[in-house]
Amino acid sequence: MNDKQARRSTGPEDHRTETVARLVAAWLAETEQHDRAAARQARAGWQRGALSEPDAQDLATWVTARVTDTGFTEDEGPYVEGPVRITPSDKDTVHEWLRARGHRI
Repeated sequence: MNDKQARRSTGPEDHRTETVARLVAAWLAETEQHDRAAARQARAGWQRGALSEPDAQDLATWVTARVTDTGFTEDEGPYVEGPVRITPSDKDTVHEWLRARGHRI
């Protein structure tokens, strides 16, 4: 299977899972810089497959605040610098993922 076929065989659920995993990793890394205990707790929840409600809310707020690819040109709006590229669609994906797990976003 070549790269093009592999990309085609990746379904929407795979893309959603990859997006969430990528952004959760960035969120946990940033959280660890500011509050190691909170990051440890959130990482444990993530690894168990069940974020606590406060951690889910924190992730939702973080991903919203960190949207870096606004789709604006240089003349239309600011570029938000960050350690990972986060699009509005990525933010929506994380919010949908959290809602699907029963979190109120």
